[in-house]
Amino acid sequence: MASGLEKFTGPNAAPEKVAGRFGLTAGPVFSRIGYLLFSDAPANRILQWAAGKVTVFREGSNGAAGLTFDHQGRLLACERGRVTRTEKDGTITVLADRCEGRQLQYPHDLVYAIDGSVYFSDPGAANAPDAASRNGLAAVCQVTPKGGVRVVSRDCARPAGVALAPNQQKLYVADAGRNIRVYEIAADGGLRGGRVFAAAAPEGLKTDEEGNVWVADADGITVFDSLGRRLGAAPVPEQPGNCAWGEGFHGLYITAGTSVYRLKAAVDGTRTY
Repeated sequence: MASGLEKFTGPNAAPEKVAGRFGLTAGPVFSRIGYLLFSDAPANRILQWAAGKVTVFREGSNGAAGLTFDHQGRLLACERGRVTRTEKDGTITVLADRCEGRQLQYPHDLVYAIDGSVYFSDPGAANAPDAASRNGLAAVCQVTPKGGVRVVSRDCARPAGVALAPNQQKLYVADAGRNIRVYEIAADGGLRGGRVFAAAAPEGLKTDEEGNVWVADADGITVFDSLGRRLGAAPVPEQPGNCAWGEGFHGLYITAGTSVYRLKAAVDGTRTY
């Protein structure tokens, strides 16, 4: 049996470029219907990739970054100053634009939980373009099943990627460029017992059904086991910012620089929608 990363990707794992020549790609998510969505932040739009063809899914995306779906297949997005849901008829519902009295700044990534909660990160001051805007939360927040919005962690200097464990009893958070933290999820959806899970320079991350954590970082896609031990890294030609499981939660799509890549994986990704 192959050891380390080869067990999950095969020998000499190399991502395949599936689309490119964008401004800056972010927030990939694969629909159950069979297409990939990702953000092109400088172009202010969300793009759709299917069968090798890229089309525009939404113009005027309000600076959308992280994307995911809920259990009804509705798109959830981190946008400038807010977190939104796109309804079946195309209208936009704002799930959060303030948290504990403060205006959201630049929500970065989000994940949908089985109880209907949405966890999202807002780096706040770290991503603000000017001094006047640098009063954000720099926190991980929860949209509760009843629609409330609250801070659940302020531990990270620049919270970025968020991902649920396969049993949905833990939340992993990338503190960008610093480390990965992990929290137990309490009965009410709050976070407790936060600790450093692994030393890394992470941006985005996802988990698989075996409890491993796949991280977009300075080394490419780095995989850690459930104990935080580094198994290895698959280099990516451009700096990766985030990743998402593909069709049927198989294979990994990576947003990196101006392009989107795909990496084969011999393990199923964690299902969250």
